[in-house]
Amino acid sequence: MNVMDWWYGVVGLSIPTMIVYVLVMTHVTIVAVTVYLHRFSAHRALTLHPAAQHFFRFWLWLTTGMITKEWTAVHRKHHALTETEDDPHSPRIHGLGAIVFKGAEYYRQGTTPETLNRYGKGTPDDWMERRLYTPHTSVGVSLMLVINLALFGALGLTVWAVQMIWIPFFAAGVVNGVGHFWGYRNFECPDSATNFSPWGILIGGEELHNNHHTYPNSAKLSVKPWEFDLGWAWIRVLTAFGLAKPLSTGPIVARVEGKTAIDMETTWAVLNDRFQVMARYGEEVVAPLVEQEYRRADRATRRLLKRSKDVLCRHEGLVDEGQQRRIAAVVGASPVLRILYEKRLELSAVWSLKSRGEDLLDAFRDWCHEAEATGIQALDDFVQDLRSYTVQPARPA
Repeated sequence: MNVMDWWYGVVGLSIPTMIVYVLVMTHVTIVAVTVYLHRFSAHRALTLHPAAQHFFRFWLWLTTGMITKEWTAVHRKHHALTETEDDPHSPRIHGLGAIVFKGAEYYRQGTTPETLNRYGKGTPDDWMERRLYTPHTSVGVSLMLVINLALFGALGLTVWAVQMIWIPFFAAGVVNGVGHFWGYRNFECPDSATNFSPWGILIGGEELHNNHHTYPNSAKLSVKPWEFDLGWAWIRVLTAFGLAKPLSTGPIVARVEGKTAIDMETTWAVLNDRFQVMARYGEEVVAPLVEQEYRRADRATRRLLKRSKDVLCRHEGLVDEGQQRRIAAVVGASPVLRILYEKRLELSAVWSLKSRGEDLLDAFRDWCHEAEATGIQALDDFVQDLRSYTVQPARPA
């Protein structure tokens, strides 16, 4: 074998083949991260066949050198302490640029013994993990380098570099950085998580970060008809072959036509679906009344009311000083919007009650009666719809 064989690779694959190879390899790695590490290991949103689990463990060892326990523990800590000083990778604390370009470093810094012990429970601890995957993470990525050099010669080094950068940049950097900084929000979850793209293709569905932070135990990250979660598509494929089983896809609410009594089952169902309920409050109650007030207002007030729906529905824990001033001005200019804003805050406070018994039921009933008494038709219609909620019947085993 001469020097040129090594330069062009033993196999001598073409440039187009190399591009396809990179795309396929990095895509499988993304699937391993989103399906195995994220939805299975960190959140237990689905079950995976042992063979599928081990394939993903081996693949991640080969292509990234990531350790299941470390990734799982750091991610669970992120959810437990989101956007606080103890959040392992918050762009709100460390800055957007730091997380986007150094996201993997923040993951490594977060793998302290205390974090691993507290948040890493239930992760693999078999012979392969103890003897190979955990202590010899460099062996896998080194083997990947040798394979790439054999396939593509000197260009194999570039292929390997792309593979090594792909997950640290897109999964650790872009998702954890941009996903808490820019995009749209379907739900007003308590943190600033956003969906920075409605089509989760490049990063396997992780683009739908607001949906995930709202329903972290859901195996499916898309919630709107126009959203697409590629990771969920792969879960469906694995399920078809008996290799996976989704355990949750978010709250499933049952409705009883003609039901008007607000009982404990109504309260439990609405509480369980509270993020969807609050989102609907914004779309079905606040938005139409903002539009109505806008049409009635003079030019100066119209400028104030334009796009005010979002700020009126913003989670109270995320409202900054500028938004507080705007809210004060909006509700000061419109008595109707003042009522809607106050009722939204009161409904949100109901979910914050520590009691989950009769006190919760009484608080929810009182809110419904007071909302109906306002005489605002959109609010009355909203309450009538809530009355139909009930607990989803248990599915037969």
